[in-house]
Amino acid sequence: MAVVSKRSLLTGLGLGGLASLAGAPAKATPSAILVSQPVYTNAPYPQSHASTIVETKAGTLAAAWFGGTHERHPDVGIWFARHVDGKWQEARELANGVQPGGKPRLPTWNPVLFQPPGGDLVLFYKVGPSPQDWWGMVMASTDDGRTWSPPQRLPDGILGPIKNKPVALKSGAWLCPVSVEQSEGVTKADGGGWSLYFERSEDGGKTWTKTALVPSPLKVDAIQPSILFHADGSLEAVARTRQGALAQAWSKDDGKTWSPLAAIDLPNPNSGTDAVTLADGRQLLVYNHAGHRPTSPGKGPRVPLNVAISTDGVSWREVLTLETEVVPDGYAYPAVIQSRDGKVHITYTVNRRGIRHVVIDPQRLA
Repeated sequence: MAVVSKRSLLTGLGLGGLASLAGAPAKATPSAILVSQPVYTNAPYPQSHASTIVETKAGTLAAAWFGGTHERHPDVGIWFARHVDGKWQEARELANGVQPGGKPRLPTWNPVLFQPPGGDLVLFYKVGPSPQDWWGMVMASTDDGRTWSPPQRLPDGILGPIKNKPVALKSGAWLCPVSVEQSEGVTKADGGGWSLYFERSEDGGKTWTKTALVPSPLKVDAIQPSILFHADGSLEAVARTRQGALAQAWSKDDGKTWSPLAAIDLPNPNSGTDAVTLADGRQLLVYNHAGHRPTSPGKGPRVPLNVAISTDGVSWREVLTLETEVVPDGYAYPAVIQSRDGKVHITYTVNRRGIRHVVIDPQRLA
């Protein structure tokens, strides 16, 4: 594990002159992108966001996202589609925020699909008026996503994965990457209380525990982590921050405790990312690359959308650019998996008007 000094952390977070990698050439050949297609072409709502993708135990790709009038609108529901015979089937709404007893309908948020080894397909999502007040929900499918159980609320204090997929540990435990956008006892004057932690289930989601908040002595505001595996048995969390660069934390005890947040040498405009450990041991990250803005770190358009590779989780190099055309709402909130045939599948929001599915051959990423 690399030791990162306070000085290097400040530098990496744009407070000491972060070197922009925006001009670095992509190392992939054009043929690294094998497929680029919309997940849907027609929908009964104008906006969509926050997609998730999974390969089921039957080998089917499936995706989910939230769709409605706009983010935070009460009509926003969770939509789901399966990929069969090379095509995305018509999407259908799996869940919404209709409340019992005539209470006002609430928006839904951030679906996350998870396929535990040998288990049922699981869908986590959120319901609530805002990220500060939402709660976690869960559904399951025993038949490859064709039908689903009724939604159930997670136990009080348990949110489920906030944006990115859980992982199954060697022990069989589920580890969910979680974050809050205002911690108890932390005010906006202290940075707003963006904090990471992790939820763990040893019994297939029946009961849960959660870790302490990941330490952030330099008051780095981080949310929406992804979890990576390393050959020495350590876990790495990679997260979005407000400070103009991505951040990382490490665990040597299967995610029970975590090192303080430190910087990654990739600038980011406070936009969601996702990452996956490839079968060959490399780490792959999908993110919005942003140049250094000394007067406003952590702000900027969500374009371009890039892929980076690392062998150690510390030093990253940009290897592929997925999107460069400027659109009003950018390209955002990627989700990434590697399917059992070795291909990498990425979904992401396109201008808040659709979800795109891209397939990459990782062997063509230098």
